Amino acid sequence: MNIWEVILAFSVVVLILVSLLSNVLVLICFLYSADIRKQVPGLFILNLTFSNLLMTVLNMPLTLAGIIYKNQPGGDQFCHMVGFLETFLTTNSMLSMAALSIDRWIAVVFPLSYHSKMRYKDAALILSYTWLHSVSFPIVAASLSWVGFHHLYASCTLYNNRSEERTQFVIFSGVFHILSFLLSLVVLCFTYLKVLKVARFHCKRIDVITMQTLVLLVDIHPSVRERCLEEQKRRRQRATKKISTFIGTFILCFAPYVITRLVELSSVVPINSHWGVISKCLAYSKAVSDPFVYSLLRHQYKKTWKDIINKILKRSSINSSALTSESHNQNILQTTE
Repeated sequence: MNIWEVILAFSVVVLILVSLLSNVLVLICFLYSADIRKQVPGLFILNLTFSNLLMTVLNMPLTLAGIIYKNQPGGDQFCHMVGFLETFLTTNSMLSMAALSIDRWIAVVFPLSYHSKMRYKDAALILSYTWLHSVSFPIVAASLSWVGFHHLYASCTLYNNRSEERTQFVIFSGVFHILSFLLSLVVLCFTYLKVLKVARFHCKRIDVITMQTLVLLVDIHPSVRERCLEEQKRRRQRATKKISTFIGTFILCFAPYVITRLVELSSVVPINSHWGVISKCLAYSKAVSDPFVYSLLRHQYKKTWKDIINKILKRSSINSSALTSESHNQNILQTTE
């Protein structure tokens, strides 16, 4: 192994560990908090978390093995199964993010009718479509034997080595990326930009009220005025930062891999094998960022974790105090004897 392969292998190990830990934390929060379970977006986050966990447990270790041994891990049937799951889980993750953006759009743009438009039944229907959409492409690829070990990405994924079927595979791959990556990106951009528009409108209304209040309060201390203006500026930036994070992480993680796959099909530009694995690692990194972007950095999840930690610390303090009192009683008995 050269230095590049060592760095790539180490990067995959880090991705596996961080993804496993962060996604398990999301599951623990979901199981612990009844409030999180009651919310409709919790179903989409749960679906996304399971997809990320399966990707972490099944696909990432095999890519690591592919980098180290530079060969197909396991037999053909095993690789076909892993490639099938990789295609399904990647598409399912993308569509889950699109579903979450639709949920936010309805909640912000139509707040009064949100509970009637986005019920558990509606979320279940969206998830059913997500699964059907996601599973359709790997079924077609598997039936046509277009799944196998691809040395460029050191992974079991969509792959065709038969030149007579090249045109059909190019068409299939193009349609697949349009209806997975591009469709999800369009939905994300449309919904979150609508959300941003509404958020900016509300910020302007609050800014007008704040400025009117500051004008009326002539005797207000300058430091209080400055704090109000700083909060006004932070409020305007908050929504933009969040939406930029949602769309930006999606593009940053998935776009290099999708573009590389499409360029590879064109056979115009030769692709470096190290770049192929890097683009694959970037796609895997979405499983690492999703728990933080959609869950763990939110107030409700932070509160849940504080409750869990406090509960653990209370139990440990109770146990330690019980042990201390027990040992103290034993010492008293020994002295009396």
